[in-house]
Amino acid sequence: MKRRTAVLFAGVGAALAALVLTGAVISQRGGEVASVGGHAVTRDELLFHMRRLAPAVQNELRNRYHLTGAVDWDARAGDRSALQRLAERALDEVKRDKTTLILAKEQGLAGSVDHAGFLAELAEENERRAQAVARGEVVYGLTEFSPDEYYSHRLTELTTRLKQRLSADANGPLHVGDAEVRREFDADRDSWSANATTYAYAKLVVPVPDGGSAARLAKLQRRVDDAGRLADLAGEPGARFTKATHKGGGMAAHQQDLMAVLGGLAPGDISAPVRGDGQVTYYELTGKTVDEDAAFAEYARRIRQSLIDRKFGVYLQRRVDDGHVTVDTAAVESITTEEVHSET
Repeated sequence: MKRRTAVLFAGVGAALAALVLTGAVISQRGGEVASVGGHAVTRDELLFHMRRLAPAVQNELRNRYHLTGAVDWDARAGDRSALQRLAERALDEVKRDKTTLILAKEQGLAGSVDHAGFLAELAEENERRAQAVARGEVVYGLTEFSPDEYYSHRLTELTTRLKQRLSADANGPLHVGDAEVRREFDADRDSWSANATTYAYAKLVVPVPDGGSAARLAKLQRRVDDAGRLADLAGEPGARFTKATHKGGGMAAHQQDLMAVLGGLAPGDISAPVRGDGQVTYYELTGKTVDEDAAFAEYARRIRQSLIDRKFGVYLQRRVDDGHVTVDTAAVESITTEEVHSET
């Protein structure tokens, strides 16, 4: 069954300061209200982004100005109206996303950077999926994209392919060499090595009946403090003394609980008492070893991708800052609240 196509909203705007509004008057042929790198931004395109960002901007205004109820987009919020703030955020998003699309086209990954091209791609994709459904074929994901859903899908896919393309060549702007990965690993060794650390520990479990007196627990604590080693208390009445090892990591609750205790101890330290049903447990860390080679082998790919993502952010922002942007302020300011909140 096809999903109903609806205009959805999701805010992904970047910093407003990155956008330089010019006083240039742009010819409104084809409803053009701005230009990014020589590519037109149409009125419909800007409205599409304003609708995407409206819920996020509305929440921000509510939090910042302590507004209640529905936001009056025509009322002032600080030094501008709420609608003006929304338009500026949308222009900022257009500038960044358009720059990403321009990069994708330069790399042969996208055929068009214009809004009309996006809508044509959306129609083609939905038709392709509809025909596959009609033939009884398996369709992965949605059977029909809304404009907002397909926009996010397309931009994410192109961004991923751009990172792959620009990092593959040794001379590419996003290339990350082995030495860079190793430096990043060494700079934050504790974090990357957590799952490659093996903890040797001793555990002492002492029965304490429910409702046991505070005096009894205090006496047990003094004996632990005086002994300095849990092994010296192995003869405590009813106590169970064991030794074990644990390799860091694990998502199970008991593994997380154990790491919360062992991770805060240095070799030779004894934990605070951990109360349980009818018992109290002490942990002593007796040793800790880190297999750095195993840690590096496990995390190198993730570190490399993290560095590529970071480089892409810097590279894209540089292209955004260097890009030529013109805005017809009169055309933008003529957009009304009713246009933003009407479905197209």
